[in-house]
Amino acid sequence: MAHTLLPFVSSFPSHLLSTQFLISKPHLPQFPPTSDAFHRRFSRLAMSAQSTTATQFDIKQYMIEKAAMVNQALDSAIPDKAVPQSNRLNEAMRYSLMAGGKRVRPALCLAACKIAGGLELWALPAALATEMIHTMSLIHDDLPCMDNDDLRRGKPTCHKAFDEPTAVLAGDALLALAFETASNLSSYPADVSPDRISRAVGELARCIGAEGLAAGQLVDLESTGLSEPVPLDKLEYIHLHKTAALLEAAVVTGAIIGGGSDEQINRLRGYARSIGLLFQVVDDILDLTKSSEELGKTAGKDLASDKTTYPKLIGLDKSREFAEELLGQAKEQLNGFDPESAAPLVYLANYIAYRQK
Repeated sequence: MAHTLLPFVSSFPSHLLSTQFLISKPHLPQFPPTSDAFHRRFSRLAMSAQSTTATQFDIKQYMIEKAAMVNQALDSAIPDKAVPQSNRLNEAMRYSLMAGGKRVRPALCLAACKIAGGLELWALPAALATEMIHTMSLIHDDLPCMDNDDLRRGKPTCHKAFDEPTAVLAGDALLALAFETASNLSSYPADVSPDRISRAVGELARCIGAEGLAAGQLVDLESTGLSEPVPLDKLEYIHLHKTAALLEAAVVTGAIIGGGSDEQINRLRGYARSIGLLFQVVDDILDLTKSSEELGKTAGKDLASDKTTYPKLIGLDKSREFAEELLGQAKEQLNGFDPESAAPLVYLANYIAYRQK
């Protein structure tokens, strides 16, 4: 499977923007335990990934390994053949899910499981679920009733390659498949208790529902094309919910599956929200400074649709400074964790900050 790796070829200014954002104290629901289960469906894939030491950490190699593992598992998640009536739907799901992508969210999920004391194998079903949900969000975000885009990951968007009804249903089906994958007890080893799985699934649902991604998307749509730019606190709300929420879900579900304490999970939640907002700030910068060919999606779309972005609201230089501040806040949340286990999350934060696509 093809996958894209991004070089670190740019740097943000070293001085920091004074703007702060709020990280609310999270609510982590508890779920009753059920029966134990064990299945080795993903063992061969997980064992194929090579471990990397903190002292000689190679983020490019790490992302290649994780993307290969995740791509193979995703490819097997959607059957090549289904009942004839569903073939077109499966084709559309596969088209978008396997169109490329950096697989940052699954990598974050796996890394968070490890830093919390688990094995990457434990979190693979949850990691796959986050990528399925991410793909669903891209399919729906590109629809004419949303952001109306024609290009995604260097290819025609799902509704352009198929049609609008098929794209809507492909996104719906991927969302259902995500929760089927994440909640299937037989996909996890016996080391992962069912109460952790239930808690992780609840976290995933919360982060993408009316408290998370869906809310952020609605406020984003309502704030587009207004005569005045939205205020900074509203822009932050949009991106903490629309962009950061799924990154938060990836990190927190991995930490829960890994057996992290509530204190560890809260710190990792703070890390995830910092890199989630960082991801969006960098995305706004790239949309303004890169071409469609460089990005693999339509460049300048935010400007054309009169969206409020960080560069529009605070300027390009201040946006870069804010990104640097967010990067520092993310890394600060990792203090106190084992440095070797923390290395992937440290470098993934850099990866997000200095990406060029």
